[in-house]
This record gives sequence, structure tokens and C-alpha cells, in this order.
Amino acid sequence: MTTHYDVIVAGLGAMGSQAAMELAGRGLKVLGLDRHRPPHGLGSSHGRSRIIRQAYFEHSLYVPLVMRSYEKWRALEGAAGVTLLRQTGGLMLGARDSILVAGAERSARKYDLPFELLDSAALRWRFPTFAHGPETVGLFEPEAGMLDPELAIESALRLASERGAELRYEEPLIEWISGADQVRIRTARGECTAGQLVLSTGPWMPEMLGTAWPLTVERQVMFWFAAASTPELFRPPVFPIWIWEWKTGSQMYGFPDQGDGIKVARHHEGQVGPRSEVDSHVSAEEERELRGWLDRHLPGANGRLREAAVCRYTDAPDGHFVVGRHPESSRVVVVSPCSGHGFKFAPVIGEIAADLVTGERPHFDLSLFAPERLGIPSG
Repeated sequence: MTTHYDVIVAGLGAMGSQAAMELAGRGLKVLGLDRHRPPHGLGSSHGRSRIIRQAYFEHSLYVPLVMRSYEKWRALEGAAGVTLLRQTGGLMLGARDSILVAGAERSARKYDLPFELLDSAALRWRFPTFAHGPETVGLFEPEAGMLDPELAIESALRLASERGAELRYEEPLIEWISGADQVRIRTARGECTAGQLVLSTGPWMPEMLGTAWPLTVERQVMFWFAAASTPELFRPPVFPIWIWEWKTGSQMYGFPDQGDGIKVARHHEGQVGPRSEVDSHVSAEEERELRGWLDRHLPGANGRLREAAVCRYTDAPDGHFVVGRHPESSRVVVVSPCSGHGFKFAPVIGEIAADLVTGERPHFDLSLFAPERLGIPSG
């Protein structure tokens, strides 16, 4: 006899773990599936730190979502008895009219968020670790900070299980078929059915959704360095999380040293290709290139390499999220990809997924994230 669930959540990383927890908390019979054992290092929800910020340069529609996420992260901390969010302040650097600085300022002013705009001289005095020219300014956001992604996923999955969700690890979703009254899925263990399916498989989304969906997987490299000098200048609260549009359209970002090194990475501009072809090895040439950038712009961080790792962004063409019902399958809710900037939103996206499954109207404008914008035909 085929087991039937109210909802199946496929992919238990950032979004899926939160969706499973939310749905189980609402009393639904939930099955959660993951092809690995999360948290793991094969998606984009690892690396011990992820940025959270409110003055969102990508689009002001994200701001109400991230404000709700702050509330949900604190609630998860309380329920799980852990610390997940550390507010370090956040610094956006670049030319005054850059996409990053101008966009962050626009969102901050629209929603009356606290921020300081620092000219080049004030930036040099306040944050002397950054080497920059007179054209560079800084927008400092005091509420920004960092999240612990691995602990967040562990905590959400533990609470999902405690609330009654059945979680199966190392069991990938192989196939799903959506019918008029249910969704049938197949895994290596067999088949089961559900009233609805939540797809949150990260870099496996192109395989789950098919070639009609214009999604790509992008390779990103993260580095951790020891301080080359004055290590106290790279620790919180002196050193914030930061993003720097150091030339038009090119951004680097980083984190303070939490005891494991100063984390630095490039945002986008990575190699794009099939998920199965993403190289997990970080080359010596990639390290040399990154060190060259540090030598010019953040020399005090250019010390001994402590670690390097690869993550995988799953991108939509416009760089925004994909959240909503599948245009051809009304019983399927899509909550990925997040185009390399989604982790901070995980709890509110989990809440939205639960709203969509249970027929409640989400409290946010999701028009920016509609799957239909990608040109997917409606069934």
C-alpha cells in the first residue's frame, strides 16, 4: 500500500528545512527527503557564515521579507536553544552611484532603516583595514550581521522531526508526477503520494524542473585567511560583514574572524555549468588571484590560508528568487533558486511555502519571484 502524506518536501537545505518545520508545526503529515545528509557541503548552505542585512540593494521588495526573517530567526533561536544570528554591523562599499551603495541607500530610505553614509575620509578613519581611493564611500548598516547556516539547518530539522515530520536522508527524489488530486513521487525506496509537493532542491532544481526553466548552477569559491597583521582589527565588533563593489558590476564580500579566519569570497562571476560538473577543488591559481585582490584592497587579511571551499549558487536569469506555484502543476510549490543571496530569508520563505501549501495568502508581495516571469507556460 502506497503511503500518503499531506505534503512532501524535497530538499532539506536552507529553505526545505524551514518549510518542513513550519508545515509540521501546523499539524500536517510531512515527509522530508534529501539526497544527502544535511547540512552538507554540496549546495549553497555551508561555510559557517552567511550575511544578513536589511538595506537590500537588489530590490526594495526584499526588505519586508528580511525584516520578518529577523523575527523568525530569533524565534528559531528560542525554540532550539541556540544562537544563530550575530549582529556585527554591515558595510557596503563602492562609488556613491554604484548598484550596491545606491541600491542599499534607496531601500534604507524607503523603509526608514538606520544607516550611516561615510565619505572616503570617514570610511578610512572608521575602517582603516580597507585600502580604497577617494571615489569609494561606505554605507554602514548597524543591524546587519551573520548567520550560522549549518547550525540553522540542524536546528530546523530537529524541530521538524520533534513536530512529527518524517525525514529521510540519503534518499533523492528521482521523479515526480502531479495529477488532478495528488502528487506521486518515486525514490530509490519506492513510491508514495501527497496532496502537495514542495521543491527546494537547490542545485538539483534544473534536473527537477527540466530544460524549460532557465536556471543555471554557478561555482563559487570561499577562502579563510589568517590576519597578516593586527588581527584584533578583523574581529567583531571592530570588523563588520562587508560587501564591496570594487569595480562596476564586480563585488567581493567577507566576514570578521570568528576564530577560524577572515572569510573572503567573490559574489557571482563564477563558472556556470551543469551541477554534476562543478569542480570542488580550489586551485592554486584561484588562491593567487584572490591574494592579488587582497594585496590591493585588504592587505591586512592576506595572511596564511586556513581553508578554501566551493559552494554552488543556483541562479535565475534576473538574479531574483523563484517562489510560487509551478505554472503547469498547481500541487507543486517551488521555493528555489535563490540566486546566491537567499539564506538570510530561509525562515520567511519556509513560512511562505507553508502558507501556499495550506491555502493561506502570504503576507508579502511575491510578484518579483513569480515562476511565470521566466516564461514557463501555464498548464
